[in-house]
Amino acid sequence: MRNILLIGDDAIDSYARALEADGFQTTVRSPGAHDDSGDFDAIVLDLSSLAEDAASKRILEAAHVGEAPAVIAFISANQLAAFDPAKALDDFLLSGSGPDELCARVRQALWKRHGVDARNILKCGDLEMDLANYTVHIAGKPVGLTYKEYELLRFLATNRDRVYNRETLLNKVWGYDFYGGARTVDVHIRRLRSKIEEHHRPFIETVRNVGYRFKAGS
Repeated sequence: MRNILLIGDDAIDSYARALEADGFQTTVRSPGAHDDSGDFDAIVLDLSSLAEDAASKRILEAAHVGEAPAVIAFISANQLAAFDPAKALDDFLLSGSGPDELCARVRQALWKRHGVDARNILKCGDLEMDLANYTVHIAGKPVGLTYKEYELLRFLATNRDRVYNRETLLNKVWGYDFYGGARTVDVHIRRLRSKIEEHHRPFIETVRNVGYRFKAGS
């Protein structure tokens, strides 16, 4: 289940209930609350009432950087005229938009960012990953992966089209206390490819002298 953080005044509660009914898990915080946004898949900000909130400014500054959550915001008509929201946000709505519209924007932002829907299903061509149940299917057929192969695929696939070097993959998948070398990544990539790419288009691309990335396109 995807986790959504909503920051705003009391009016944000109705949007949280709509997101929960749509299959999301939500956390609601008031302006000025402790800023811990790293564990969420998306953040909904009511910028029409939080324009001067320090935590909101930090979230906007971090948007589009690395593995930051998707950011969707309510803005006023005056704010829309004052700045280009596309440069700071994954998506936006005008203040007063309905809950159904927010749910649609959140789903779209998560799909664009991670290729994952509200049910925690990631789809890319013939590949389907159920992130809640740790299963992988290719063209409808189950694929048996080891835990590390699965975690490596999950990390790359949910950060699609981004290039990661071997050291970063070691830290993200195996952990900072892992003492193995970069060859560990190459071995697992090779095994993973043999299981998910045979007779299917390649999903994982080698970027020469850099590392690997998951290709969302064909």
